Amino acid sequence: MAFFSFFFFLFSSVLASSLFFLFLRPTRFRRVRLPPGTLGLPLIGETLQLISAYKTENPEPFIDERVRRFGPVFTTHLFGEPTVFSADWETNRFILQNEEKLFECSYPGSISNLLGKHSLLLMKGSLHKRMHSLTMSFGNSSIIRDHLLVDVDRLIRLNLDSWTGRIFLMEEAKKITFELAVKQLMSFDRCEWTQNLMKEYLLVIEGFFTVPLPLFSSTYRRAIQARRKVAEQLGTVVRDRRKESENGGRKKDMLGALLAGEDALSDEQIVDFLLALLVAGYETTSTTMTLAVKFLTETPLALAQLQEEHEQIKARKKESDQKHLQWNDYKSMPFTQCVVNETLRVANIISGVFRRAMTDVNIKGYTIPKGWKVFASFRAVHLDHEHFKDARTFNPWRWQKNSSGATTLNAFTPFGGGPRLCPGYELARVELSVFLHHLVTQFSWVPAEDDKLVFFPTTRTQKRYPIYVTRKNETRQCKDSHLDT
Repeated sequence: MAFFSFFFFLFSSVLASSLFFLFLRPTRFRRVRLPPGTLGLPLIGETLQLISAYKTENPEPFIDERVRRFGPVFTTHLFGEPTVFSADWETNRFILQNEEKLFECSYPGSISNLLGKHSLLLMKGSLHKRMHSLTMSFGNSSIIRDHLLVDVDRLIRLNLDSWTGRIFLMEEAKKITFELAVKQLMSFDRCEWTQNLMKEYLLVIEGFFTVPLPLFSSTYRRAIQARRKVAEQLGTVVRDRRKESENGGRKKDMLGALLAGEDALSDEQIVDFLLALLVAGYETTSTTMTLAVKFLTETPLALAQLQEEHEQIKARKKESDQKHLQWNDYKSMPFTQCVVNETLRVANIISGVFRRAMTDVNIKGYTIPKGWKVFASFRAVHLDHEHFKDARTFNPWRWQKNSSGATTLNAFTPFGGGPRLCPGYELARVELSVFLHHLVTQFSWVPAEDDKLVFFPTTRTQKRYPIYVTRKNETRQCKDSHLDT
């Protein structure tokens, strides 16, 4: 039913705009030099080919074929609109650096409706600059070192303490990142309230890539209802904290910073802002955690070197009688950072960004007409052999100094760039590193069954990556001891 609804909506919603474009193109766009390409089928363009490719383990042929025919910047037609697709890192950088000058954010209605109009993702102009700066300052190295690292370490260890037998790693990782996000944003530890909030939040996430019409999509309808409940719960927290703040009480978290800002924000603005940050700190980092483990499991030499690095850190801490990871421990994980980089490069949790041209834009000898969508594909660049030798192979050693594996650092943009650079990029790296430390020093594991990657509507594994875990002080092999489960 959802499948039928999607295509019904797609056909009906783009019919007028597509016909308008087809009739207008000979007169309006004959005067400009468009990037080469094809618009595909009438009305739906090449959307079906894109979706089909990204629902497989290997979506690259969709891009490879078009780059081979037309070059790294080409014209296509996706989700009802003519689109310039960029698989070129210089063009991507140009798009990112010219945010709100030549290009502006453009996201599907389902995302904007669920995040709220005051989310950081959708903010523009001076308000975006101010709120982005605030978020960046709250997640910088000194704040992480002095305030956040202790909670990251504690909450990850607390979650891993409950692991036993067969687990779904992606689900467990989501629990970790959600609890970390709630703690950092609002100072809540795990409790019944946070557990209920997470249940509603999962429904909101499911609605992001569905048809934004309640009449045709039950998933989207549930997401809208869940979004309302999440907003109500966050609104209660905001009102209570505002009263505390007016009475002189303040906590050193993101909500406290929002309430203490010089320019007063409404409760609705703060709720939208917090809701969107929960998404940013929850979904992408948990998926990266899961895929790092998957890639390491499939690359035993990398896993062995990672374990050696962390066992040395654990031994040093045992000698000094320290339990919690310190900032100097994090800074002494060079190979871990190679693993994190390579996971981000291969997995491409954010495959790229959509923007809309605010005016006719000339680039690479072509013109992107005003109003056209552009898609800056990070994935296409990260998996390009010209920038990364054997680009489609997981090889963390390529990031080591003096490595023979060619890398183009300017082409590596897992957190975007320009004015919309992900403000939590450093915190995400810390969370990943601390998670890997406790995982490899406490557990051994084997996959419970084969699992595959898919990339639509988001990057994930089909089966949530089930594994058998055994604590390292246990003697029985994890897989053998759970054959009867």
